[in-house]
Amino acid sequence: MFSKTTAITQDQALPGRADPIATASEHYVTGRPLAGPYPDGFEVIDVGLGCFWGAERLFWRAEGVWVSAVGYQGGYTPNPTYEEVCSGATGHAETVRVVFDPARISLDDVLKLFWENHDPTQGMRQGNDVGTQYRSVIYTHSEAQALSAEASRAAYEKALSAAGRGPITTEIRAAPPFYFAEAYHQQYLAKNPNGYCGLAGTGVTCPGTASAPS
Repeated sequence: MFSKTTAITQDQALPGRADPIATASEHYVTGRPLAGPYPDGFEVIDVGLGCFWGAERLFWRAEGVWVSAVGYQGGYTPNPTYEEVCSGATGHAETVRVVFDPARISLDDVLKLFWENHDPTQGMRQGNDVGTQYRSVIYTHSEAQALSAEASRAAYEKALSAAGRGPITTEIRAAPPFYFAEAYHQQYLAKNPNGYCGLAGTGVTCPGTASAPS
């Protein structure tokens, strides 16, 4: 048994499996390929902001996002199942892969959506969803993205502090392997419109970071 809010070590992790678990090939809403190929010049960034059902819908609805998918990331277990991730014994977070056209939506605006739609000060939880899989994360795919993410975190932390909030606990690092979640989790709220959505922001506006690299 593992504590829901304590990160495990690699030697504690479940072994997983060599082959990917079954998932969908196309986005339920747009019909675009979840795993690519993606159009030239588009960017990929992976984010975790609590339960991935509502988080994914937030991004697939955003103008300029080409495709989204949900998966597991940031832990140790290769090709985990949802049940394994929820056990706390994989180390993974529930994340959303966001593929976007930077000519239509800037990275700064993607990050603004991320910050403003959850509470990044809560550590290993998001509201009533408690566990390491619900932690706040940004997994970047380039040095420019990393610099922008760090700049946006600094700007938002300043705004949160002014509003009396605590420090940001969001993990920012280069993207580890992304394991696509099971088919029924992909675009879950399009398939189940009355399903659970745990998104809840702080009410604090994220200031832009126009000077950050795009």
